[in-house]
Amino acid sequence: MSKQSQPPPPGDKPTPTAPPPPPGWRHWLWPAALLAALVLFLFLPRFGGVTSVNLSYSTFISDVQAHKVKTFTLDNSTGSTAPATGTLRDGKNYTTVIPLPFAGTPLATTLEKAGVQINAAAPSSGLGTQLLYWIILLAPFFIVFWLIRRMAQAGGAAGPLGGIMGVGRARAKVFDAERPQTKFSDVAGYESAKREISEIVDFLKHPERYRRLGAVAPRGVLMVGPPGTGKTLMARAVAGEAEVPFISVTGSSFVELFVGVGAARVRDLFAEARKRAPCIIFVDEIDAIGQRRASGGAFVSNDEREQTLNQLLAEMDGFDTTQGIVVLGATNRPEVLDPALLRPGRFDRQITIPLPNLTERAAILAVHSRGKKLAPDVDLNVVARGTPGFSGADLANLVNEAAIFAVRAGRDQITMADFNDARERILLGSRADSNLLLPEEKRAVAIHESGHALVAALSPHADPVAKVTILPAGQALGVTEQLPLVEHHLYGEDYLNESLAVRLGGRAAELVVLGQGSTGAANDLASATDLATKMVREFGLSSKLGPVGYPEGGSVFLGGGGGPGMSSRPYAESTQAVIDAEVSRLLREAEQRAVTLIRTHQGDLDRLSDLLVEQETVDGEEVYRLLGLPVPEHVPEGREIAPGRAAAAAASHNPSPVPGGGVHSSDAVHSHSAPSGPAGQPPRDAQG
Repeated sequence: MSKQSQPPPPGDKPTPTAPPPPPGWRHWLWPAALLAALVLFLFLPRFGGVTSVNLSYSTFISDVQAHKVKTFTLDNSTGSTAPATGTLRDGKNYTTVIPLPFAGTPLATTLEKAGVQINAAAPSSGLGTQLLYWIILLAPFFIVFWLIRRMAQAGGAAGPLGGIMGVGRARAKVFDAERPQTKFSDVAGYESAKREISEIVDFLKHPERYRRLGAVAPRGVLMVGPPGTGKTLMARAVAGEAEVPFISVTGSSFVELFVGVGAARVRDLFAEARKRAPCIIFVDEIDAIGQRRASGGAFVSNDEREQTLNQLLAEMDGFDTTQGIVVLGATNRPEVLDPALLRPGRFDRQITIPLPNLTERAAILAVHSRGKKLAPDVDLNVVARGTPGFSGADLANLVNEAAIFAVRAGRDQITMADFNDARERILLGSRADSNLLLPEEKRAVAIHESGHALVAALSPHADPVAKVTILPAGQALGVTEQLPLVEHHLYGEDYLNESLAVRLGGRAAELVVLGQGSTGAANDLASATDLATKMVREFGLSSKLGPVGYPEGGSVFLGGGGGPGMSSRPYAESTQAVIDAEVSRLLREAEQRAVTLIRTHQGDLDRLSDLLVEQETVDGEEVYRLLGLPVPEHVPEGREIAPGRAAAAAASHNPSPVPGGGVHSSDAVHSHSAPSGPAGQPPRDAQG
């Protein structure tokens, strides 16, 4: 019979876990005792039973001649005087100061005639020297006493290492009464993710509603997604919405140099959570401690990270469900997590937080634009349409960069031009005024970018042309920008083939007009080769290779697989030869398609390149008017998914997308390669 969680008594608050702070006067006991000891040390010797008198030098000489002085002791000289002490014949002590000119032989002769006992004092150290001596002498005792006291205060919290400087204590931040001000309303989009997480919060706040049907709360919820999508922001919203304690900690804070510290901190974290139950534990970047353990054949000698993971597994599987503790984790590398951590009973739910779609990007831009003065011409929907593949953090950076551009231009409002400049700054880099092109280079770049724009405008399945410019930005000497009309989640074979032709349109224009290629097509060739390789290896779009897929490894959300020398090939060398031949065939066919289009419309290409040389930047609508084509404003029927083999991709449960739209740049030598984007979204580097 499974135990059900019991709600806390109504009106009661969680029992405080720490004792009340000691009174303020308690901290002054040690300083007061030290001050009293110092006063007694300095002044106690002076309060004796013997009376001491001060004598002037003349009175002292008179008393010596009158045989009233019994002993005489001369101390070290200080400057022009020499202090002297001694006793009188009536038993009193005296002190006097003797000028140095009189402290020689005449004084000694006078004292001998009077029968005074003469003594010489050894050099003595000053008060500061005495204090330093005692401090050095007692310092070890104070240090040992302080260490013992610290160990006693933290003893038992985390085992043997718990008390030494608090090494074994979990470095977690606890939100009890004061919580972050972030709410679910501050998180734009992701309604399904918010709904799942809000169910966890609702269970901890109202467990009786679920107990009626025997439902128990999930022990763990794992949020996965690309960087910058708002996983930590979602956790902050949970802390703001929850009426239960919220404990936040990062995965890297468990691992230290000392052996056993990570496991001790895990124990301390869950011990603290049990005291505050019901509560939520949020572990950010959980992959720092939850990575897959070594296989049985590997020899591992007490790996600290594995011990920490083992302790985490034991705590998540061991604590009782009646305590109402839920672990909320976040990571962008779920593929490296240990399977034992992901099984039901530990992390029962996995919530994917992908890159935002068009509607969510507009909502995120509205959230980040709060408190900023926007000009009337700013349309956040248009800005959202021009930022496919941007994460929430990228959009926040975009709004901030636009504000910086407005301040730099001396405006008191952010205009649409500022957003456009900020987007180009993020995608391409800052424009270099010193990177001036020679006249023949400027003409060649204009021909190159005109080739991209013309092939894109004449291809029925390609994304519309948004802008063409030959102004250098970053490493790009020119840019042709395409923006999709709608969000693509599935790409047909005809779209991919036309995308290859668009990428090779600049090189085709150079071959037709100039009669030779140039280094400006380096970026286009790299991205086109990467796309063609995916079409053959991963998408099964090669008739010779057939319906097989050899996807590259790498992170699901971070992208990038192993390099050629690091990744193993799961196929024979003959298969690699077929792949190379098919990739070359696709690229040659795409180049021939682009060359045919440019030769057919070479007059339009010349007019567009002349306009680019004159104006340097041409809007997409001007390109379509120049070609005598209507400006695309909507997606025709049947445009989203192409017929033929591409229609079969609709039956796939996890289709792998490829870039839609793009920024085609002309580079002199080096180029930006566009890596594959995360699942479900195009790569950001390939977006306009």
